Amino acid sequence: MTISRRGLLATGAAFGLLTACGSNTGRDEGDGSGKGPELSQWYHQYGEQGTEQAVKKYAAAYKKARVSVQWRPGNYDQQTAAALLTASGPDVFEVNGPSLDQIQGKQVADLTELFDGVKDDFNPAVLAPKTHDGRIWGIPQVIDMQMLFYRKSMLDDAGVRPPQTLDELVDAAAELTDKKVKGLFLGNDAGAGVLGGTPLYAAGLSLVTEDGKVGFDDPAAARALGKLHRLYADKSLLLGAPADWSDPSAFTQGLTAMQWSGLWALPAVRKALGDDFGVLPFPKDGADGAPSVPVGAYAAAVSTRSKHQQAGKDFLKWLWIDRTDYQEDFALGYGFHIPARISLAKKADKLKDGAAADAVRFTTDHGYAQPLLWTPASQTAYQDALNRIIKDGANPESELRSVVRKVSGELARVNAK
Repeated sequence: MTISRRGLLATGAAFGLLTACGSNTGRDEGDGSGKGPELSQWYHQYGEQGTEQAVKKYAAAYKKARVSVQWRPGNYDQQTAAALLTASGPDVFEVNGPSLDQIQGKQVADLTELFDGVKDDFNPAVLAPKTHDGRIWGIPQVIDMQMLFYRKSMLDDAGVRPPQTLDELVDAAAELTDKKVKGLFLGNDAGAGVLGGTPLYAAGLSLVTEDGKVGFDDPAAARALGKLHRLYADKSLLLGAPADWSDPSAFTQGLTAMQWSGLWALPAVRKALGDDFGVLPFPKDGADGAPSVPVGAYAAAVSTRSKHQQAGKDFLKWLWIDRTDYQEDFALGYGFHIPARISLAKKADKLKDGAAADAVRFTTDHGYAQPLLWTPASQTAYQDALNRIIKDGANPESELRSVVRKVSGELARVNAK
């Protein structure tokens, strides 16, 4: 089970080559000569079969420039970050961001003008972290999201209803645990790695507020994170599974009654279990809480080092804004992901029914993305504290006080630039 498309959420997932939809064949652009500026386009190496062939097909269909696709294995984010500092990097590229440093360092071009007339059609949760100072720096390609899978028959047999609150999730996990089955699987590290800020958003908080302040300096944060330790202390969590949370095999093999995973796992779950499963957002906590769904998206961007910036912008507008048939193909032809465009998500046949339709609704109603101002240093401080809270039973209040201080310093630093 590959997860390379998720990038998102500090993780990441897509696609088979379908016939182009509608009357637009991709052969009506420019003069059809295939001449024009040469553009280098970079992608990270996807694991989904057919994706490389698909993006090369898209590039070949463009007639206003000669686009050369480079498929980049290895540590793509590191490769890209280094290449953007030189003149030998890509003209246009896929990026897990762009990052704040890349934007403030003027390494990526402003793409705001490309969104004229279509901005409102992009899912706001994934567009927000591509936006800084009111300008847009990357075009979201597809949406990946995470959600809770539950086994209907196991819950029915135990007389447990699908949990609607975090307290109900804790109680359900305990009730569903026996000698053979654990109630919940959040990953082999008990959830510290994958959950991130999700419990904070479920408590009505955030990682960073809209005005650039710490979003979880609130007693509700300690309350919510403390409940995650209860799951661990109750021995309700599956640990040491053969595959981690991104792979649904622990769930489909009956090792756990509930599992946190992603939309990409839906086809495998449906194939194994038929209709004996349901999906939920992360349940709310407290009177001010709300269901929480982490989302993310790789973006297409233009390097400011490119000699052909305008040509690069024109190509990305053609591919990721005008060519909605290619966008749907990329999202659903080689895996299971949501188009970044709201209109495409609504009309896609594969997303109209059942759990897939639920996932789209969860993403629209409850989706959040990791904020652009949430730096790696903030992420490390928070995740280390979360790990101690869950596994060691460390005091949530004192752990979070320390994290708030560190994150406040980080936010002051980046906001001062």
